[in-house]
Amino acid sequence: MEDSQSLDPETQFLCSKQQTGNEWELFKENVRPLKRGRNVRLLNDGLKSHTDYQLKKALIEHRRRMIEAIDEYKGDDPLQPWLECIKWIQEAFPQGGDYSGLVMIYEQCVRAFWDSDRYKDDIRYLKVWLDYADNCADAEVIYSFLDANKIGLTQSIYYIAYALHMESKNKLRNANDMFNLGIARNAQPTEKMETAFKKFLARSMRRTRTADEDSTENRLPVRSFGTVLAKGRQGIEGSDSARKRMKTDRAHGALIPIYEDKNASITSSHQPDLLKAEMKPWCNLGARAERNKENNAIPTKWTSMKIPQRPGSRLGGTTGSACIEVFVDEECAEVEKVVGKGKSSSLQLRREDGQDLKKETELLRENPLRNFPAVSLPR
Repeated sequence: MEDSQSLDPETQFLCSKQQTGNEWELFKENVRPLKRGRNVRLLNDGLKSHTDYQLKKALIEHRRRMIEAIDEYKGDDPLQPWLECIKWIQEAFPQGGDYSGLVMIYEQCVRAFWDSDRYKDDIRYLKVWLDYADNCADAEVIYSFLDANKIGLTQSIYYIAYALHMESKNKLRNANDMFNLGIARNAQPTEKMETAFKKFLARSMRRTRTADEDSTENRLPVRSFGTVLAKGRQGIEGSDSARKRMKTDRAHGALIPIYEDKNASITSSHQPDLLKAEMKPWCNLGARAERNKENNAIPTKWTSMKIPQRPGSRLGGTTGSACIEVFVDEECAEVEKVVGKGKSSSLQLRREDGQDLKKETELLRENPLRNFPAVSLPR
């Protein structure tokens, strides 16, 4: 029993010898990797929910319960239920995307504690910020916000993530300055910072070396048009001599011979007289009335045209008919009932599988600080 508990989740699942639950073999290319690994049973449920509506509904219902647990938490660490909810969504929605609602959970979690001094140096809270930055279009906005509000400045992973982001944008000098800033501030752990800085310097040296090699390849002799490429040094000398000869000809002002087709007069003499007559230019373009014959229609007033209408089609003459029933989403109705009772929910996942969730996620990707107060934004 103890041996089975010490095994990783994947090995435990394989040892259970279940007949079903091999969905991860079919969809593993579309699963986002996690450093801590994944729960195979929850992974199979998340992948199977694409074809099983009941399972999908159960996952959404479980996500709603976890959101309610965040609002109802009364313990000493209010960040902990957020972390549990984020971890479960990462496991239950392995493909990520707008359907999971993970970006909105990131945004609402970091917005709930951005002004709390308790979590400014908490590495758990900083990791949520970094995960949120990875899902945004431009993570530099997030890093500037953290620097302006002094969040995570004592942790080395902040400077490493910021420097790697600047390196991905080919801003090597800014990345180097960020590493030096983290070392100067004695960010912990220092060993991790120094190791990442050494790897960055090695990548920078390799990049400059490849740039030098590309520049030397561009200096090789180029074969000019009309020369024969020979082997060894003779081909290089031949191309250089041909290039020098072309330069001297241009310097002396030698004329370029123009090609003239000698058979043009012969072919033109055999053309019939009718074609020659048709090829003559027009001598007369005609009068103005002939040229404007397409515009003979006189414009009239469109307001004089009236569309025949049926009697009683106006609003005043309508008769009583069956009303159109308006569709109401059950999930939205349940959330509205909860809000009406006075429960102030900080989360806005009201339509978890609707278009509003996708639209809000896209807006947060483009502007991750759109819901933050203006006082907190970097100046």
